Amino acid sequence: MDRQIFVVVDVETTGLDAESDRITEIAAVRLRGGDVLGEFATLVAPGIPVPAFITTLTGISDAMVTQAPPLRDVLPAFHDFARDAVLVAHNAPFDIGFLRAACASCGERWPHLVVVDTLELARTLVSRGEVANYKLPTLAQLFDSPSPSAHRATADARATAHILGALIARLRRAGVHDLSGLLGCTAHPSDPAPDRGAAAR
Repeated sequence: MDRQIFVVVDVETTGLDAESDRITEIAAVRLRGGDVLGEFATLVAPGIPVPAFITTLTGISDAMVTQAPPLRDVLPAFHDFARDAVLVAHNAPFDIGFLRAACASCGERWPHLVVVDTLELARTLVSRGEVANYKLPTLAQLFDSPSPSAHRATADARATAHILGALIARLRRAGVHDLSGLLGCTAHPSDPAPDRGAAAR
């Protein structure tokens, strides 16, 4: 897996429903062999009001996204950043579900990249004796992430990237050294359907 390129992505949104809510922020980290090749981060104008509880949770307000670029401008740049990579997200059906819905709303083709879910990977590789749950902040603390989860896309993408590295290290110790072995440890298919649950975030 040392030569495999991963793009770890996180989105912040106006709510939990990919069909009716909208993305307010996208961030991603591009990795190869544990090295960070680059980062992508932008606020997104959602086109609908940001609920007060979302502002309380994420700190993202209507005032912050008023001058942000719209999805139709952001998606091509994100797709270029993620080109030829394996997408990674924590509770991937949530993030990928929103990205797929965003593509549909903008008339963009979803690139159908292979997806790795660090939530499912952690459920396979981390025992319940080590953690109380598999939420992103819990795993970030377990693996001493230098970028703890903060309900902001950049911090959460960096935390997920660190968790991915720690989980891959466990796979290597178990004798798994290729992408097919990694994919065999996750429950989600390469193109997961949207998941409205956010319990793992």
